[in-house]
Amino acid sequence: MSPASRNFGFFFFFFLVLSPFSIVSSDDLQVLLKIKSSLLDSNPGVLDSWNSGVGPCSFAGVTCNSNGSVTEIDLSRRGLSGKFPFPFLCDLMSLEKLSLGFNSLSGPVPSDMNNCTKLKYLDLGNNFFSGPFPDLSSLAHLQYLYLNSSAFSGAFPWKSLQNAIELVVLSLGDNPLDTTPFPEEIVSLTKLTWLYLSNCSITGVIPPKIGDLTELQSLEISDSFLTGVIPLEIVKLNKLWRLEIYNNNLTGKIPPGFGTMTNLTFLDISTNSLEGDLSELRSLTNLISLQLFENRLTGEIPPEFGEFKYLVNLSLYTNKLTGPIPQGLGSLADFDFIDASENQLTGPIPPDMCKKGKMTAVLLLQNNLTGSIPETYADCLTLERFRVSNNSLTGTVPVKLWGLPKVVIIDLAKNNFEGPVTGDINNAKMLGTLNLAFNKFSDELPEEIGDVEALTKVEINDNRFSGEIPRSIGKLKGLSSLKMQSNGFSGSIPDTIGSCSALSDLNMAENSMSGEIPHTLGSLPTLNALNLSDNKLSGKIPESLSSLRLSLLDLSNNKLSGRVPLSLSSYNGSFNGNPGLCSMTIKSLNRCVNSPGSRRGDTRIFVLCIVLGSLILLASLVCFLYLKKSEKKERKRTLRHESWSIKSFRKMSFTEDDIIDSIKEENLIGRGGCGDVYRVVLGDGKELAVKHIRTSTSTEKNFSSTLPILTEKEGRSKEFETEVQTLSSIRHLNVVKLYCSITSDDSSLLVYEYMPNGSLYDMLHTCKKSNLGWETRYDIALGAAKGLEYLHHGYERPVIHRDVKSSNILLDESFKPRIADFGLAKILQTNNGDLHSTHVVAGTYGYIAPEYGYSSKVNEKCDVYSFGVVLMELVTGKKPIEAEFGESKDIVNWVSNNLKSKESVMEIVDKKIGEMYREDAIKLLRVAILCTARQPGLRPTMRSVVHMIEDAEPCRLMGIVISKESDVKIKETS
Repeated sequence: MSPASRNFGFFFFFFLVLSPFSIVSSDDLQVLLKIKSSLLDSNPGVLDSWNSGVGPCSFAGVTCNSNGSVTEIDLSRRGLSGKFPFPFLCDLMSLEKLSLGFNSLSGPVPSDMNNCTKLKYLDLGNNFFSGPFPDLSSLAHLQYLYLNSSAFSGAFPWKSLQNAIELVVLSLGDNPLDTTPFPEEIVSLTKLTWLYLSNCSITGVIPPKIGDLTELQSLEISDSFLTGVIPLEIVKLNKLWRLEIYNNNLTGKIPPGFGTMTNLTFLDISTNSLEGDLSELRSLTNLISLQLFENRLTGEIPPEFGEFKYLVNLSLYTNKLTGPIPQGLGSLADFDFIDASENQLTGPIPPDMCKKGKMTAVLLLQNNLTGSIPETYADCLTLERFRVSNNSLTGTVPVKLWGLPKVVIIDLAKNNFEGPVTGDINNAKMLGTLNLAFNKFSDELPEEIGDVEALTKVEINDNRFSGEIPRSIGKLKGLSSLKMQSNGFSGSIPDTIGSCSALSDLNMAENSMSGEIPHTLGSLPTLNALNLSDNKLSGKIPESLSSLRLSLLDLSNNKLSGRVPLSLSSYNGSFNGNPGLCSMTIKSLNRCVNSPGSRRGDTRIFVLCIVLGSLILLASLVCFLYLKKSEKKERKRTLRHESWSIKSFRKMSFTEDDIIDSIKEENLIGRGGCGDVYRVVLGDGKELAVKHIRTSTSTEKNFSSTLPILTEKEGRSKEFETEVQTLSSIRHLNVVKLYCSITSDDSSLLVYEYMPNGSLYDMLHTCKKSNLGWETRYDIALGAAKGLEYLHHGYERPVIHRDVKSSNILLDESFKPRIADFGLAKILQTNNGDLHSTHVVAGTYGYIAPEYGYSSKVNEKCDVYSFGVVLMELVTGKKPIEAEFGESKDIVNWVSNNLKSKESVMEIVDKKIGEMYREDAIKLLRVAILCTARQPGLRPTMRSVVHMIEDAEPCRLMGIVISKESDVKIKETS
């Protein structure tokens, strides 16, 4: 053969090989470019490498086979949003893997997915899709299917799984699917190694055939409606390393043979109704985490637990366990958490649980433990929560335990501890709660307690403390509850307590306090309960107490004298046992009149008083007319004397004089913990809201203006700076507009748009309440959610509001919502892309996320929890705290306890919501339940919440699912 013939043959062969390659690449290229064009507005720049100048095999996230055909697309965690172009995806004829997990994709998934017949790996998890997932009968080669946490709803095509016999991973959890018994199709998928069906409305019993899935390594069916017993056949799953079936209605005992599942490392069967003892678990030596809480388990904790080499997390609370806690716990493993509260345990606290220096929480409250606190805990520098209240513990507290640097809660109440609280407490810089009530602690309270500025709750009542209350207590600006009753404190009440500006509950009853009641108590803006009874207090009741809005006042059994201020007369039972007090309106007290023997003198005095009064009235009238005439001149002189600074953040049609001249008592429309709010009407009829932020320093300056608002303390308050920093750059329809700030050396004013319909709280719960229709409630929910979404996701660094509540959601003339009151807001700092959390407790009781009670790390998920409470208010019409919920219960508990059936849920929907909208309301309630999950990590983001609320639009066709959510329960012991 000639060379020319050989060359021709070579090129012909090369052409035959290359041509299909080129055609395939060209077809796949066009499909990928279509995908890119559909996602251009999603996350600009993420698909920059997808261009026609290079082959598709060079595209980021794309993998090809040896023929140049696209086989894999991995766009997970790329920040994609909007609708994905599924219809032409299956034109990629060789596609085997599609990974779109952890994005913000939305919309329905069409039935076209059935055409991707070669798919082996499909991940659509952690997105915001809507509607049901399509039939997947044609995907016979599928091995990995991730659809979890993607908002799929309606009926899942369980029968189409019959053909997916190659499935290795099936993850469908955390979707609001229609309720269904455990699908029998699943137990035929014998190659499964991973099965995740939590929180997707599985009901009924776990079938015995679950034992046929012998390849399973991880099985999760939590947060569902499972009933019956754990089947005996489950012990056949000897490859399992994770078993989670918590928060169901399972009954019976832990099945015999369970101890043969020795590969188990994570076992969680908590929040069920299981009975019997723990003997079957004594041989599970590879356990890392064991969660058995909230069952009806009995018997002793197996002593073998103390010999487990890997066990670091043990939760047994709310059972009926007896006997001692294994004394070896923590001696071998990096033990970091134990909660065995609310049992009947006896014996001492194990000494070595912090031996490895990793312990964060010791929660053993409400047992029958004895002995003292082991000295080893004094060196447990990682400890954050130490709660052993309601036991029979004795002895003194190890000195250094008071000053552990990371401790957030020390709860030793209701024991028999004695001895002092030492000055070491000044090292506990993160301590928020100190509860020593009902013990035998003695000596003086150390002055150093004032250095623990994170303290929000101090309960040291019913002890044997003595001496004077340290003046340093006034340094605790965040203190909300101070209970010191039933001790031996003496001396006067320090006037510095008036600087505890967050104080809501002050109880110093049953001590030996003397001297006068400090007038500074009247300056506590949030004080709700004041009890100073059964002391030796003398002098007059300060008039300043009249400015307080108290639900409880008790000054009985003291040595007070003089006239009871008229405004306090409504507390008529609060002054008994003070012979020197008098009142013209309180019948139980002496009348404020002189003795009968001096009636003639009284008459003379009476006449003299009339004459003098008339003269004074006449002089006052002359002065008033004079002052009225010169008022404008004086005000101008004063304002000229003061140096005012105005910072505008939007276009304004007014000056600072327009605002300042309108700050009058008659314009006052609200008063809160951070300041007073005034309604200002400008000359052109435009209405504004002006907020005066109270400052936090204690040095007062006199201000010569006649305006009462401008006689404040010097310095710029933290709340003012926070609100200006937060709101000045925000531009969103659902966040209240801040026009400007006006400041001088003595005053801090914020000027907002005025909301004529007040707050959502007013509309739902007060005398202003309106019969809000469901469409209006829905619009309020969606608008407020969008405002919070903007705060959390619209900035490089999320803004945490930290006080989301119905009274901070204002309504304009059309009932459109605005998020307001950013005095407690915090911008999260970032470090290498990771969000830092804040450890300062903030918020309002009833709305505060449960992690505030036990963790020093809270983030934007605390806002999500609070917003979930607001949604519950909208749906039920109830306040966050109602007497009908029961003692120490809130709306979250109440709603959770009414999720047993659709009928019970219907009962809690506000009767003012029309019948045709009841099921729409339940959709929103489902979102609220997700938002109020106990664990922050289980709560959705506000971006996800917005999508879910949009999917719950009134009258939109969508499956209704009532999902029982265990984590809505707030566990006081944790």
